[in-house]
Amino acid sequence: MLLGFLINPIAGMGGKVALKGTDGVVDEAIRRGAKEVAIDRARKFVKGLEGEDIIFLTPLGKMGEDALKDYNIKYRVIYNTPENTTAEDTKNVCRIFLQENVNLLVFVGGDGTARDVVEVINSKIPVLGIPSGVKMYSSVFSISPEKGSEIVKAFVRGDANLKDSEILDIDEEKYRKNELSIKLFGFARTPYIRDFVQASKSEYGGEEEEEAKEDIADFVVENMESDTLYLLGAGTTVAKIAEILGVEKTLLGVDALYNGKIIGGDLAEKDILSLIEKYSKVKLIVTPIGSQGFIFGRGNQQISGRVLKKIGKENIIVIATPKKLMSLEKLRVDIDDGDFLRGYQKVLYGYGRYKLMKVE
Repeated sequence: MLLGFLINPIAGMGGKVALKGTDGVVDEAIRRGAKEVAIDRARKFVKGLEGEDIIFLTPLGKMGEDALKDYNIKYRVIYNTPENTTAEDTKNVCRIFLQENVNLLVFVGGDGTARDVVEVINSKIPVLGIPSGVKMYSSVFSISPEKGSEIVKAFVRGDANLKDSEILDIDEEKYRKNELSIKLFGFARTPYIRDFVQASKSEYGGEEEEEAKEDIADFVVENMESDTLYLLGAGTTVAKIAEILGVEKTLLGVDALYNGKIIGGDLAEKDILSLIEKYSKVKLIVTPIGSQGFIFGRGNQQISGRVLKKIGKENIIVIATPKKLMSLEKLRVDIDDGDFLRGYQKVLYGYGRYKLMKVE
């Protein structure tokens, strides 16, 4: 089987430094200390395919070859990667994949990369995304790099059905200004195995939803402990807590609250780690992504495995409205060093009402 394989080298760099994306801000991400993460995600995917009867067609160096050369993988280089890559390089590689008649295209990146790929490919070749971006709202992505390997092996055996996957993306400029605008940009044909491919992100609204958020927020606020640092994650459900308290919160970032006051906004990983060292009691409040169930690893990479180990699983508070919970069979984690979070987690879904959810 011929597999087209490409990596967006800058995908995900903005996550830990609180840039919420990397489009157009690579230099700023580097200035803030961001490191490339896509290559490590790519290697986790590739490792699971060692020895398989697959020939990878891939660009030179950091757009593909660097993730393949240390493994027992057959590959052929089909594109000279420039030092500084752009969306045009992704599109050029995809055009070569079409010419080479690859059976499957696998890319490592986020929603922006998915858009670039599908702009060229449309539905001509099955496409699978390996998650490495800051936000991954599209349903073209595997749950994790490792699950991506399993999907490809099933595809080779003929055991994976194809489904239409939505390609979604947001306006990153609006995103950084605390506005969430999600658009449908197209569809891809994706190899599918239940629980191995994520759903598209869903948004919930309406009067009933707002009332549920208020009930949750009221309960959280009434039970907040004094002299405790609260880290508030992204999302409208968590933002309702700040609204009840009468303080301003960044809708899509991580903020710090202490004794009813915001003491840090839109925090990067290093900011969070610094605060944790200063306070003896720390709690974290997060909400899962609608229809996907991710509590960590999508859109909040600044809450890293390193951060979570310092906070402790017992100090994580997960909140979600009943409507959101109805769309979820389980909660998910896709971060390095996140295995200690697996098991079960209480989710607050109303005023003093909890549901026990499995975390994978």
